Amino acid sequence: MPDFLDEIIQLSTEEDPLFAQKVEAALDQRVLMRELASVRVAANISQTKLAAAAGTSQSQIARAESGDVDVRLSTVARMAAVLGKRVEWTLVDTDD
Repeated sequence: MPDFLDEIIQLSTEEDPLFAQKVEAALDQRVLMRELASVRVAANISQTKLAAAAGTSQSQIARAESGDVDVRLSTVARMAAVLGKRVEWTLVDTDD
């Protein structure tokens, strides 16, 4: 039995056929940003220190980690590099 969220997704997809893909991309970004935040915390690096090393502001790091903004790919790559990581970009076919 569909719930309210299912109905919203269905209606939104009828208006925008790419809606489901956009939602999936946003969820993927959220997962990546949460993972970066976890790495930062585990490394005992403050948002301020990460921001300075990545060439951005502490408030931008906070917004990125909370999912409040759509972070530029270059910013994500710099954040990862400061944390001793790299982001692998991969294009995959959609199921459509």
